[in-house]
Amino acid sequence: MEPTMKIWIDADACPRVIKEIVFRASGRLKIAVCLVANKSLAKHETRLVRCVVVGEGFDVADDYIADNAAPEDLVITADIPLAARIVAKGGVALDPRGEPYTEDNVGERLSMRDLMAELRAGGLLQGGPAQFSLTDRQRFASSLDRLLTRMVRGEKPL
Repeated sequence: MEPTMKIWIDADACPRVIKEIVFRASGRLKIAVCLVANKSLAKHETRLVRCVVVGEGFDVADDYIADNAAPEDLVITADIPLAARIVAKGGVALDPRGEPYTEDNVGERLSMRDLMAELRAGGLLQGGPAQFSLTDRQRFASSLDRLLTRMVRGEKPL
């Protein structure tokens, strides 16, 4: 029996290598994937992968995902406010570096994000997140495998 869950990808800023890892897992486990972005995405040659292009605007893709993702779905996003919305709905979210968002950590991550934005705006801090590394890719693949295994079995993922 095929799983009823779906994997949502906040695709505008998601690294291609992460999408490829998700596509392989999707094919192996027969889980549908929906990429949501503000611009056209490369076509994928599988019936399990669907691309949704939403209108331009701040948080339009995030709103689409938050409105359409079900609690049994997995959302892949680096956007902490979107992850907070998913977690608040009882859903599961994972960042592209393999760190799960949970009720215990999403509030702290939002606060840290806001503090860093203030420091950057005030000129006290420059730059953004570190370069995406091989370690990040490996951590993501392991976390994704662990989460999907539990979710497909109907177990609590986190």
